Order: sequence, then structure tokens, then C-alpha cells
Amino acid sequence: MAMRSLTRDDSVKDRKLAPGTAKRVGSYARPFRREIGFFLVLVVIDSALVVATPLLLKALIDKGITPRDRGVVIELALIVAALAVVSGGLTLVERWYSSRIGEGLIYALRVQVFSHVLRQPIAFFTRAQTGALVSRLNSDVIGAQQAFTSVLSSVVSNVVSLVLIIATMATLSWQLTLASLALVPFFLLPARVMGKRLAGLAHAQMGLNADLGSRMTERFNVAGALLVKLFGEPHREDREYAAQAAGVRDMGVRISLNRSIFFVALTLVASLATAMVYGFGGLMAVNGSLTIGTLFALTALLARLYGPLTSLSNVRVDVMTALVSFERVFEVLDLQPLVTERPDARPLPTRPVRVEVDGVAFRYPSADEVSLASLESVAAGDRKGSGVVLRDISFEAEPGQLVALVGPSGAGKSTITALIARLYDPSTGAVRINGVDLREATLESVARTVGMVTQEAHLFHDTIRANLTYAAPDATDDQLVAALKAAQVWSLVGSLPEGLDTVVGDRGHRLSGGEKQRLALARLLLKGPGLIVLDEATAHLDSESEAAVQRALDTALEGRTAIVIAHRLSTVRGADQILVVDEGRIVERGTHRELIARGGLYNDLYTTQFADQESRSSDVPA
Repeated sequence: MAMRSLTRDDSVKDRKLAPGTAKRVGSYARPFRREIGFFLVLVVIDSALVVATPLLLKALIDKGITPRDRGVVIELALIVAALAVVSGGLTLVERWYSSRIGEGLIYALRVQVFSHVLRQPIAFFTRAQTGALVSRLNSDVIGAQQAFTSVLSSVVSNVVSLVLIIATMATLSWQLTLASLALVPFFLLPARVMGKRLAGLAHAQMGLNADLGSRMTERFNVAGALLVKLFGEPHREDREYAAQAAGVRDMGVRISLNRSIFFVALTLVASLATAMVYGFGGLMAVNGSLTIGTLFALTALLARLYGPLTSLSNVRVDVMTALVSFERVFEVLDLQPLVTERPDARPLPTRPVRVEVDGVAFRYPSADEVSLASLESVAAGDRKGSGVVLRDISFEAEPGQLVALVGPSGAGKSTITALIARLYDPSTGAVRINGVDLREATLESVARTVGMVTQEAHLFHDTIRANLTYAAPDATDDQLVAALKAAQVWSLVGSLPEGLDTVVGDRGHRLSGGEKQRLALARLLLKGPGLIVLDEATAHLDSESEAAVQRALDTALEGRTAIVIAHRLSTVRGADQILVVDEGRIVERGTHRELIARGGLYNDLYTTQFADQESRSSDVPA
């Protein structure tokens, strides 16, 4: 504990904590107050035993060995052995309480942070670095845990031990006690100097290790490995990695050498202090003013003196390090999600689903509204929000209707679908489903009613079964097979050696784009939402995959209300209503025939984009 304390970055003690941090930390201790109380009692008792063995050693020499009293020697030796057993037992019980408190605190904090982060808006995840988020759930939570285990027990134990050791030494010989304390600065000075140097080296080592870890993470995921295969040069990658690894190696050697110097310096000072006590104490014993047992007791106590002194000299750093870890966790917990559920929220009525978008305007929030600069790193300088991206958007989709959104890239189509799925709330206006403003509905009912498939279907690194049942945990195998057949992908899954238990790989990279998209549609069908939102679900697919996905879409859309960002000609032609979006406004609306006859932006888009699809389709034999 003393070593860890001295090698920490002591600049943390000058950090200004947010008001109320310490009080808030105390609130996390309340569920464990009984365990903490027992834990501290055990720590005090165990610390008190520090002086018991040297005093027994004194009695053993003065009352047993010197007068040659075998009975006293055996009796005191047995007492020393019993104390060792008691101390060992106390240590085990202490560790149990420490683990119970610490792991309980970690569990509570991790669950709270994980739950809170998952409820943040999508904008939060587009800005935050995943590694920084994981760090808050790991290293910072563990650092906070140490406040109630390592730091708390160390402070109490060291204070009790130090007071008892100095008091006992003073009782045995105040002269030698003062002489021993006079050497304390010579012990602490090298400790602090070398401690600061080691703290700087440890900080640099952490940075080098983080860079090395980031490089491996980027190269070892599927997308990164593919990029290296296509554009990288293996020998250059080897050289750059070797250079970084060499930096870590050299820093490790420097730290090891400085640690050795550190311990040699401390051991030397402690040895000099011991030699002084033996020298002056020995002279006092020869003169008869000190017994031999007292001399040995003093040297044993002296060996126990410098550890607590070293730890307590840097106790503020230990406490502040733990509090800063708590503050970093609180920073995440205090970031309130933009999309929240009202206390009086009510569930959405069930199908059929009617959608009403009424006078909606929207701007994307600024970084300060949705994120933390400490989680962003590269993007930390970009803190401004967007301008208005949607203006006065109004339309209705009746039950069972298909509404298509078309328009140039960046016109605001995806933003409209995000508002309908309540990934964001409109800045003004309202989105209603079956007459209920989504801001007044329960989040669970919105998620149950609205099903969405995006351009890039995401699959967890798990089995096909697990990815499908994520949307329907209670689905049977028959239901899974039915959904896969409806999504035009059962022939593939059924042919795999492991079938439903096939692992799809990181982000589903073991499957093609069309196969992933059809699995996403099967997941959608299992969920069975009344409203389907498709954000260019067939974009970037080859013609064969697109045709298979479209057949699956036809099944998914049957009997359901649908809002679709149109990509295919058949979707546009078959839509009950087409909304043409440009620069955040609906500039045209109507059926395919009506909009073609009008000869506006839709006609231009149709001529340049959709008609080209038609000509390609006509070249394919029926």
C-alpha cells in the first residue's frame, strides 16, 4: 500500500472536486454500513496485534530465556503461536468483508452506469470513444471501490498501528524512540523523491501501453484486419508495432531499475536506523539501563514503524485518487438522457398503427447536451450543435399504408425516421402514434410498436439464435424457422453445420451484406411491430441480394404501416404516398403518377435514379 501510494500522481491532490462529491460517495456506503463497521473493528484489532508480538518477545527473553525458565519460554511461545493463528484468522475475515464491500460496490456502480449509458441518445454514442466508456465501467469503478476497501482499511490500520507503536516504544525507551523518529525525514525524503519519479514513469508507461493496445484493437477487429490486408504493408506494420513495443520494453526496464533503487534506499535507511538502535540500545543494555528483551522489542517495533509512516504521508493522494474516480463515474451518471420517459407515461394503443407527424422542426443537439468532452478525445473541440435540419414536417400514414421518403442525400430523410422511432424528440411539433404523442408514451411500448431496419444491419458476435431471440426472448425454434423462411434466409441457415447455433462473427462479418440484412428482417418479423421503419434497407446490395431482401420486405410489410426511405423503383411505385424531402422540408407529396405528372423534383429524381433501375431490370431475363 505504501509503494502504491508513493508512486501515484500527487497532482491529483490539487484537483477541485465538484461540491457534494464526498457526501454523495457516503450515500453508496449506506447499504454496507454494517459490513463496514465490522470490517473497521477487525482492522483495529488486527492493527493492535502489531505491538503484541514484540512485547511477547521482550517477555520471552527477559522472563524466560535470561533466567532460563523453560516453563515461561514454552508458555510465551505458545501464546505467540496462538496470536499468529488469530492474526491469520482475522486477516481472512477482513479479506472476506473487504471483498464483500468492494465487489458489492463495484456491482452496484457498474449496473447503474451500464443502465444509464444504454439510455443515452444515439448522438452520445456517435461522439464518445468506446474505450473511454469501458474505462469508466472498469478502471474508474475499481478506483472508486478502493475508497471503501484499500484506502479506508489502510488509513485506519496505519493510524492505529502508528499510535500504538510509538506509544509502546516510548514506554520502553523514550530516548531511543526520539532517536528513531529523528531519522524519519531521512526515510521519507528518498521515498517521496523516488516516488514522484516512479509516478511519472508509471504514467508514461500507461500511455505507451494504451497506444499499443489501441493499435492491436484497431488491427485485430475484422474491419481493421481487412483494411490492413487490402492497403497495409506487413513489414511496415511489423516495424511500427516493434517500435511501440520497444518503447514499452524500455520503459519497463527503467521502472524496474528505479524500483530497485527505491527499495535499496529505503532498506538502507531502515537498516541504519536498526543499527543505531542496536548500537545505542546495546550500550544501554551493557550499562544495565535497558534489558536485552526490551532492546529486541524496540528493534521489532522499529521495523513496523516506517511502513505506516510512509503510507500516511501520502494519504491525501490516496483519498483524492479514490474520490476523483468516483467523480468520473458521477460525471457519466449526471449526464441526463435527452429522450426520457415521463412519470405519467402511458403505453401506446396496439395495432393497427396510425402515424401523424405534425409541424415538426428539429436540430441535432450540441455536444454539451449529449456528451462529455472527457469521453471524446479527438472530437472534443467540436462542441457546437447543428442548425435546423427539419422545418415544418407534417404528414400522416394511415393503418396499413406505405409512405415512401425520397430526396437528395442529406435532405433529412433519415432524421425523420429517427424521430418516428423516438431516437430523438422533435425540437418543435409532435410525432404521434394512434393519437398519442411519443413523448407521453412509455419507451417500452414505443420499442414494441416500432420496428426499424437500417442500411447496415448489426449482429452481435454470437449465434444466429441469440441474435434472433434478442428481439423475442421467448421465441421457439419453430417460430425462428418460420421467421427465417419469411425472410428468405432459411435455406442458408439450414445448410450451415451448426444451423441456428452458428456464430456469425464480429458484427456478423462471417455473412454477406444481403445475408445479414435478411437476418435483420427475420429478427424484425419475430418482434412483430405494427409500424415498420426502413432506412434504405436494400442500399449497397448486389442485385441478387437486393431481390432476396425485397421479397423478405414484401412479407414484412404485409398488413403493417410502413415508413420507408425509398431505394427501389418498386417501393416508390407501390407507395400509397410519396414524400419528397429537400433541405429539411417536404417539397412535394402524392402518388407516383401524380408526382411524375407534376414534373418537379421527384420527376428529376425518378429520371436520374429510378428510371436507371428500371432500364437495368428490363435487361434481366424474366
